[in-house]
Amino acid sequence: MAESQTFSVQLQLLEGYKFEVDFGEFGQIISDEPQPLGQGQGPNPSRLLAASVANCLAASLMFAIRKFKEEPGEVKAQVQGTMERQDGRWRIGQLQVQLTLGNEGANIPHLERALGQFEDFCVVTQSVRQGIDVQVKVCDASGKLLLGG
Repeated sequence: MAESQTFSVQLQLLEGYKFEVDFGEFGQIISDEPQPLGQGQGPNPSRLLAASVANCLAASLMFAIRKFKEEPGEVKAQVQGTMERQDGRWRIGQLQVQLTLGNEGANIPHLERALGQFEDFCVVTQSVRQGIDVQVKVCDASGKLLLGG
């Protein structure tokens, strides 16, 4: 039987398209769609996904380097997303991530090995690349199931 772990994130609509995203013990953030749909008072879901991919890749690279007891220095990440129409709907067509080490490559003896494996440690990037099974249910205020099962 496959090993699994669960996690939970709660969202609540505040107004318009602005949501409070509650990570429980890790705090809350505000997400919002840019104008003209929303007011742009927080990152939208596309930007949150891009940040998740870049953050996971940066953490995975640090892990891959540090497992050899080497120091990557101050790692920085930049991600550029491209939105494109697919079947008439906006979709994230590509994410380009640039990771920058704060240490010179010559000072990291096992860097080549780390670079060859760090992407495999990134849960988010590998999940996005493979596709994620997303099951959707919709209930009304009384708890009646309107969609899904």
